[in-house]
Amino acid sequence: MNILQKYIKESLWIIFISIFLPLFSIASVVFLIKLATYTAVIQLSLWEMAKLFFFIVPELLFYTLPISFFVAATLTLFKLSNDNEIVVLFALGIHPKLILKTLFTPALFLSTILLFNFFVLFPHAKVLSSNFISYKKSEAKFNLSASEFGHKFGEWLLYIGKDNGNETYSDVILFNKNQEEEVLIGAKKAEIINESGILRLKLSSGEGYSYSKEKFTQIDFETMYINNTMQTDLHKYKTPMEYWLPETASKKRTRMLITDILFSIFPVLSLFLIASIGIVHARHQKGKVYLFLFSGILIYDTLALVLQPALSFYTIPVLIIGWTVATYIIYQKYIVSKF
Repeated sequence: MNILQKYIKESLWIIFISIFLPLFSIASVVFLIKLATYTAVIQLSLWEMAKLFFFIVPELLFYTLPISFFVAATLTLFKLSNDNEIVVLFALGIHPKLILKTLFTPALFLSTILLFNFFVLFPHAKVLSSNFISYKKSEAKFNLSASEFGHKFGEWLLYIGKDNGNETYSDVILFNKNQEEEVLIGAKKAEIINESGILRLKLSSGEGYSYSKEKFTQIDFETMYINNTMQTDLHKYKTPMEYWLPETASKKRTRMLITDILFSIFPVLSLFLIASIGIVHARHQKGKVYLFLFSGILIYDTLALVLQPALSFYTIPVLIIGWTVATYIIYQKYIVSKF
């Protein structure tokens, strides 16, 4: 029995890799194209593009792994059926439940990985990616250079006399006008500083003037900071539970939590369906395998999405029980009764 189970698992692994790698590559190209659209707004180096891609790897794995397993497991049994090996096994008295038992271990292992992936890794990667993009967008607003034209710096108009490189400038003038007063600041040197996502301007050796209808004020300074002019919108969370179930309820995040739980346990729940589709009489059912593969994935995903508005979190037990019972009936009717 151990030799038989090892043989089935080795066949499953070979087919799984041959399906997963192309599927992961295609999904990666799609996401890289999406990432490339950010370059229209912000400047990204090759390393920064690689960093953003690394942030979306958990999401790519989450959507490609369960589909790859379902297809690979079904095609593994179909290959055994097509080579008449399944017929030989059943003729030797092997019950179909041994095949299910063999597939249960990798299915359970994969579902565990998927649950950890979406519940723990996904929030962390999502927040890092969002904060990185927000930071780069804020940084892009500081694309300052010396010219005869001024720059918009938050609520200030900024003129730069000389660009020294390394985000330092000389002969800087800032002007701010509101309804009550006007402020004019001149500095010999300016430097861009980023602290925890907050970008600000450090002015050195300068003087400032503010004037209104009532008064005129003049100051000299050695160092001045223009604070909080462009603050990066950073997201923070302490635990995965805090991300998925925040104090302020989010319908979108709740729907995602329910859907991801159901997608994570799909490999385990689909075992009866895998056996029902993969174990066939090669001469009579050969052309229907791929249709049933596509239909099984489509029906499960559709039910996971459609039932949520009406059932909310009850979607999870309802779909688990309903899907298991339905696929078990199919398994009993088309596999156990015949083999």
